[in-house]
Amino acid sequence: MWIITLILFVFLLGIIVLVHEFGHFIWAKKFGVYIYEFSIGMGPIIYSHTGKKDGIKYNIRALPIGGFVSMAGEVYEDDEETKVNGKKLSKDKFLCNKPIWQRIIVMAAGVMNNFILAIIILMFTGFIWGNVVTSNKIAMVEENSAFAKNGIVAGDTVLKINGKKINSWEEAQTRLAFKSKDDIYTFTIKHKNGEIEDYKIKKDYVYDKDGKPIEENGEKVQRYGFSVEQKKITGFFNSIKYAFINFWNFIYTMLITLGNLVIGRLSLDNLSGPVGVYQVVGDNVTGLGFASGLQNFIRLLSLLSINVGLINILPFPAFDGGHILFLVIEKIKGSPVNQNVENWCHTIGFILIMLLIIVVTINDIIRLF
Repeated sequence: MWIITLILFVFLLGIIVLVHEFGHFIWAKKFGVYIYEFSIGMGPIIYSHTGKKDGIKYNIRALPIGGFVSMAGEVYEDDEETKVNGKKLSKDKFLCNKPIWQRIIVMAAGVMNNFILAIIILMFTGFIWGNVVTSNKIAMVEENSAFAKNGIVAGDTVLKINGKKINSWEEAQTRLAFKSKDDIYTFTIKHKNGEIEDYKIKKDYVYDKDGKPIEENGEKVQRYGFSVEQKKITGFFNSIKYAFINFWNFIYTMLITLGNLVIGRLSLDNLSGPVGVYQVVGDNVTGLGFASGLQNFIRLLSLLSINVGLINILPFPAFDGGHILFLVIEKIKGSPVNQNVENWCHTIGFILIMLLIIVVTINDIIRLF
């Protein structure tokens, strides 16, 4: 079973990386930038092919955790001595000599490809399987649960959590993952009669038939004891509509999550790296039947594609958004940022990203075992 999970894991990351890097690749070629190498994966090369017409090296590398397109003039290395097949590379083949708007498109194209892939997948899954749409209206309240003890009943509606308006149920679930003082959360509830009240609620433990708290992974399971209304929406036009709605909900939820990570309301324990993704594939794809596994795999592909796209567009050095930030600065100041300064910024950014991945991976391994 683990072999199948590993194959699906590599396939999943491979598709996302291929789509992302192809965006950079195709627009760089369109604008006449010379490309040295197109690689999927990182580390040692396990397969290489050199294009007969374009001379580009197409490589597959050993570690399926990234990829890159190596272009002439990415960081202003406009070297008159640069040669290809014994001939000097003309200046118009360097990315750094292209108009800023073309360079921005090349840098942003990978992210746009990830977003387009996600929207197409969401349309496809919505058309084939339909969209399950949740609302903020409470469908059921468990007896003796935290909600029931506060007098909240089916038919009431959750308007806010800790003073923040809830636009989607995905956002509500994200906000409930944030740290709150004494684990007490303020729910703003609109009752069926129209009255609106605030309730300070702490999750109850889940007990077995003998009255003992149920544990999972060494921790006691807690719950609020309610579920919300949901319905399945089908049809071609609805699949298009809800593809964009779900896409925006994912983006909005991720932005909220990133913001709360920065201010410390959400810990790094809530993040997952490659090991965490591998575990998700095992639990939600290979651990189920073919039909359910296929559906979950495709939905996971769309979610991770959005994730990769949004992270890469952040204005942080070493990300695509970081390169775009330096191009914007160049446009504003009228001249390129000092090459050494930009290189150092991207190097430091890359080191910080690698350190974060190591920390997150260690946490994933600890949770796994």
